Amino acid sequence: MSDERLTAWVHGTVQGVGFRWWTRSRALELGLVGHATNHADGRVLVVAEGSRERLERLLDLLRGGTTPGVVSLVVESWDPARGGLSGFVER
Repeated sequence: MSDERLTAWVHGTVQGVGFRWWTRSRALELGLVGHATNHADGRVLVVAEGSRERLERLLDLLRGGTTPGVVSLVVESWDPARGGLSGFVER
């Protein structure tokens, strides 16, 4: 089974609250690679690659109510993995 890429735009109070660090920790626990990046409009962009099952688990965690801050909406899209990512970094 081939890996996939999850792109998730996380809306809410998710900057300055440890959200990217928390996301990185969860992604590494799941064996995913990618990054979590703050954007000027207050959203956090999460890009992760790995198995669909593990990516869906990360998505559930992002929406699960246990994140730092307050997540009001997560908009996701799915693509085939592109590769070129190593580890999981905060940007």
